[in-house]
Amino acid sequence: MIDIRWAWVFLDTPRRDAPRSWAFWSAVTGWPLSATRGDGDEFATLAPARGDAWLKVQAVVDGPGGIHLDLDVDDVADAASEAHRLGAERIGAIGEAVVILRSPGGLTFCLTPWHGDADQVRDGATELVDQVCLDCPADVHDAEVAFWTALTGWPWADVDEPELSVLRRPAGIPVRVLFQRLHEPTGRVRAHADLACADRGSSLARHLAAGARVVEVRTGWTVMADPVGRVYCLTDRQPGASPG
Repeated sequence: MIDIRWAWVFLDTPRRDAPRSWAFWSAVTGWPLSATRGDGDEFATLAPARGDAWLKVQAVVDGPGGIHLDLDVDDVADAASEAHRLGAERIGAIGEAVVILRSPGGLTFCLTPWHGDADQVRDGATELVDQVCLDCPADVHDAEVAFWTALTGWPWADVDEPELSVLRRPAGIPVRVLFQRLHEPTGRVRAHADLACADRGSSLARHLAAGARVVEVRTGWTVMADPVGRVYCLTDRQPGASPG
């Protein structure tokens, strides 16, 4: 296992669609975008009014976009070696500071240096992006769950829905990891963001007004698509709930 000190959710969007996507997520979270950074102004952070940020946006040149996790650790090289030992494939790096890997099921994630982020303010929040769901085809589901459980050391548990299970994040980590076993026999793992909502109906109205659309309504959550087609979910989990 590695000692994860902080976790970031990255919303990756093809460059042509990035302005619309970034404006939408800033509007629905209520968090302003930071100044852009990177050689091509491809990165920005969505900054909450209080506490440390954990949601970033990225304009990508290749591929359809999606989301990925960055995991902050004290020693990137040691953490990357452990991830490789557990079955991850190293696919790139940015200098010596960032290692890019692919999980056994094909999900890209990054290991990055921890810079002291530790303060997630949840009190009074009516809605939070606080969960990443790994959507796993049947043939890679068990291996993916085993990998992330071993990598993080976080306790794994079933939840009420038979196709779902979760890693219970420790206190101080802003994002938990959910697994969904898809009705697909084979394929690559992908991921989507979930939002905890104090009132799912109110959140739904705000997201529709900002340009999202409903994909499917389920008991306990609503599947949405943002203005550029990124799937995410509004859930009945309470944003002020304790980690777990």
